Amino acid sequence: MPERGETLLGFDFGVRRIGVAIGNTLTCSARPLSQIDARVSDRCFEAIGRLLLEWQPQKLVVGRPLHPDGARHAMTDRCERFARQLSGRFRLPVELVDERYTSVEAAAGGAGDALDAESAAIILRQYLDSN
Repeated sequence: MPERGETLLGFDFGVRRIGVAIGNTLTCSARPLSQIDARVSDRCFEAIGRLLLEWQPQKLVVGRPLHPDGARHAMTDRCERFARQLSGRFRLPVELVDERYTSVEAAAGGAGDALDAESAAIILRQYLDSN
């Protein structure tokens, strides 16, 4: 049977929307998947649960926001809390990846309405490139 690699879901956390991307370690590729309304926590995690059932990832990757100089800020703590919630609720390993400038890169690439999902794909590609 051929090697399939690991399926990964990547997340660009935000207080209004969470971008989601799908990727694979065999092809080292990632693509935007969807954006989830993050304003209601229960609905947000229900939507994530549906994606997990559909795609069956082996690992989750979450972008960690930092200031340009690497310093933490308020969103860093919120994002790390989100990553812990993912791990606790869904019992999957979660990796954090530096997400500085991913939104700028996504906007420069013309992501438009799918900005958060494209940012999640960039985060996931960075993770795949570094592993």
